[in-house]
Amino acid sequence: MAYQLSAVVADAELLREHTADLDHAVLGELRQDFALLPVTPQLVEELTGALPDFSVAARSPEEPFHLTLSAPLAEVLARWSRSGPMAYAEAEFFGGAGYQSAVVWLGGRVSWGPAFDHVFDGPRAEWPLNAALTRLGVEPGAWIDPFAELGLHVERSTAGWLAHGRRRLSADYWDELAEEWENRQSAGGQQPERPGPVGDWGIP
Repeated sequence: MAYQLSAVVADAELLREHTADLDHAVLGELRQDFALLPVTPQLVEELTGALPDFSVAARSPEEPFHLTLSAPLAEVLARWSRSGPMAYAEAEFFGGAGYQSAVVWLGGRVSWGPAFDHVFDGPRAEWPLNAALTRLGVEPGAWIDPFAELGLHVERSTAGWLAHGRRRLSADYWDELAEEWENRQSAGGQQPERPGPVGDWGIP
């Protein structure tokens, strides 16, 4: 199953403050009072005045992102980070193979990263997305790691997060839907397969 993400993650109030006047900003609700801002070409153009560039090179420590973090775009995110830590997170997987990359700004400058991984042979906590989310202040919980703890597995694409945000769904939407489904079926004496976007979040 495929997974693709290009998004800014930060405290929900911080993102609301900085995106309130933007036409192409859509926030997806995450757990622990965090939010996700899907990064689309339209959003990049609105923030920088120019269309985004994309790297055609293979992902690597030297080229960690498909989206080129141009100086104008990086300056916007750095400026926002004066109010609190902010991460740009990128991932792409298909059939279990792929990559994660992330970078964190704080106080107007890069405070960690960029980090890239496509092997995932180290501790799970050190994978780029998990490490970045920990630096944002994500707390451990019942889920396997910070990625799942926030609910980043709920949608499997940037486009999915756009739809999620426009519908103002919660990060627990699919769990709530599955619970409602199970309750209805139990009342009818049936035990169907539990619905949802993914059972396990399905990427390394």
